[in-house]
Amino acid sequence: MPAGAERSRAMMLPTARGTNRPRILLVRLSAIGDVIHATPVLCALRARLPHAWLAWVVEGRAGDLIEGHRALDELVRLPRRWLKSPRAVWALRQRLRALDLDIALDVQGLTKSAVAARLSGAPRRIGFGGADGRELSPWLNTELVVPRSTHIVDRNLELLRPLGIENPAVAFDLPAPAQDAQQMDEYLRRADLTDGFAVINPGAGWPSKRWSAPRFGAVARHLGTEHRLPTLVVWAGDEERALAQQVAATAAGHGRLAPATTLTELAALVRRARLLVASDTGPLHLAVAVNTPVVGLFGPMPRERNGPYGPRHIALQQMVLQGGSRARRRATNDAMLAIAVDQVCAACDMILRRDG
Repeated sequence: MPAGAERSRAMMLPTARGTNRPRILLVRLSAIGDVIHATPVLCALRARLPHAWLAWVVEGRAGDLIEGHRALDELVRLPRRWLKSPRAVWALRQRLRALDLDIALDVQGLTKSAVAARLSGAPRRIGFGGADGRELSPWLNTELVVPRSTHIVDRNLELLRPLGIENPAVAFDLPAPAQDAQQMDEYLRRADLTDGFAVINPGAGWPSKRWSAPRFGAVARHLGTEHRLPTLVVWAGDEERALAQQVAATAAGHGRLAPATTLTELAALVRRARLLVASDTGPLHLAVAVNTPVVGLFGPMPRERNGPYGPRHIALQQMVLQGGSRARRRATNDAMLAIAVDQVCAACDMILRRDG
């Protein structure tokens, strides 16, 4: 196992190249919400090391959200399950070695992310120690940071301590492609929603994170009757579309099915909403990143660690499941169902009255 202590400030910079222009790689492969939680690391690096050259390795469609990020010099996109393909592994090694990197930041703390960092050839590979350094990652990284913060965004930012970056401002700064903005503006005009609307996202990656469709429908009814605020129900894939249709069907005319959207179109849509209601899933954290107020519903994971970041938002939780990630994933959604409709409606009221 490598020496796990962080290097002293005297050893932080300059890099092996002897310059103040370090070439730095971020590795956060997936998922959508987790990639969003890692973008403050990118923004902090650009703010504190303005002359650095910054790259990011990401898997799948999560890369759509950071494509063209103004803090990023290069995005390396990988297919899912690349680690099972010797050809893909070799191609990644060749591409990363050509970047001549000084430092790799493993923001994921898994074997596959640490392998990507190792393949880069960066002599300094900074990753998590303690409970956040999972699987083989502590053995593959050269410097380990044991985070002291509670929220995952702040824990990620602690990886910058070995580079002399302490307590940076939190920024997401996601790109806002003009084409997506134009398409969503046109849709909202056609749908007569330019006077304001809410968004409900009923889906979640784990069944244990899902609230019920009729309850979401009741929240949409409340928003319509109490605030004259129509609700768009967003979805991705056939399973979530069916769930969204149930929500709209139980909203007594105050909810409607959103159109199919790409991730970047969803970001543009959510930017224009007055409020989003969802459980712990990618669209919730996307709304936070584009500064839309959120009511988040939490069960399996603690809201203090995984909740919407910042004081604008409200996170509701009645029960917290214990055990590892696998046990939480396989649990029932009883912890979610412990959250009452009235609690969610009251949280929506609080945000809308505050902002209205």
